[in-house]
Amino acid sequence: MASHPELQGFQVDSIVEQLSPNAQVYVVGGAVRDALMGRTSSDRDWVVVGASVHHMLAAGFTPVGADFPVFLHPRTQGEYALARTERKSGHGYKGFTFHADPSVTLEEDLARRDFTVNAMAMTAQGDLIDPFNGLLDLQNKCMRHVSPAFNEDPLRVLRLARFLARFLDFSVAEETMTLCRQLRDSGELKFLVPERVYAELNKGMGEAKPSRMIKFISKLNAWAELAPSCPVPFSSFDEPEYDCLNSRYSAEERWVYSLGFFLDIPHIKALAKAWRVPRNTEDLSVVAQQCIAFLQRQESDPGSFCQFFNQVDLYRKPARLLQVNQLVAQINGVKPANSFVDKAVAEVEQGHYKTFLADKIASALPGEQVAQVAANARQAWVNELHSKFF
Repeated sequence: MASHPELQGFQVDSIVEQLSPNAQVYVVGGAVRDALMGRTSSDRDWVVVGASVHHMLAAGFTPVGADFPVFLHPRTQGEYALARTERKSGHGYKGFTFHADPSVTLEEDLARRDFTVNAMAMTAQGDLIDPFNGLLDLQNKCMRHVSPAFNEDPLRVLRLARFLARFLDFSVAEETMTLCRQLRDSGELKFLVPERVYAELNKGMGEAKPSRMIKFISKLNAWAELAPSCPVPFSSFDEPEYDCLNSRYSAEERWVYSLGFFLDIPHIKALAKAWRVPRNTEDLSVVAQQCIAFLQRQESDPGSFCQFFNQVDLYRKPARLLQVNQLVAQINGVKPANSFVDKAVAEVEQGHYKTFLADKIASALPGEQVAQVAANARQAWVNELHSKFF
């Protein structure tokens, strides 16, 4: 155990001081790793050694769940976990039995973690505790598992993939790749709940270079395990597609590009259902596919534009179409049709279409169906706008 200039330590507050005299509190995991890398970390994970559930409750901590030894600090709401060990008891990342009591040591707790670079701890004085040589792997830019128990948790494959999307010059230890292949072959990846699969992939999509995450999973041949019976867009990616993906500005844009530009609508919906993709992202991806298909047909007459606007629900959701149209134009190049779509969106958002429709309804003949009047009005409005634009 030695002090490191990068580790500033922490102040033990009055709440923590109320724990058992034998209790020791450490910062662990990503916050320690990031500090040693000179990176800022948004939060801290805390481990408490030598304390019981009773000690935590008596000090004012609030339990997160009935069966999980994690507690919230009453003032900061930071998560403090009792040191624990775990044993595989079922399938998936939830299939574990935990054991937490004052006898569990810090090293035992760190031994259950995924990678050596995440299995380091820091004392209040800024001393580093590194029983698994995480600092050496950090210096060598290597992602290495802590123990063979790595392959008991299939989620760690996805965590490794998204870490590669963040740490761009890190490689994976060959023995860790071997364990990942064993996890793939075991069928455990199929037991990951869809929401968790999407959550990990979405985190990777928000990192600096999501192409590294996708390439890792592709190299592992794991997509069929993660999305059974569903096509994934990444199978057709090559360097231009990866470069385009990385150049997008947000995780959502990257999803819309990946889904809407490479899958048809039934496949978008199937994969969205399989991974529980948020409805807004699914809708944007569908509209992107519709927009691309329309542009590929090169239909520029007002009747075709009117059908397209109805299809993508321009009149109720203009902002959604604007967002997608701009993304398509950025990636595929601006065409006259893109500019006309922007013009139509602006007219709707400024209320011009609503005024036009209201006038048509007001002047409708007795007995005319409102729905038919509205349909005719939409076509007349597009005709007028089209004649002024082209």
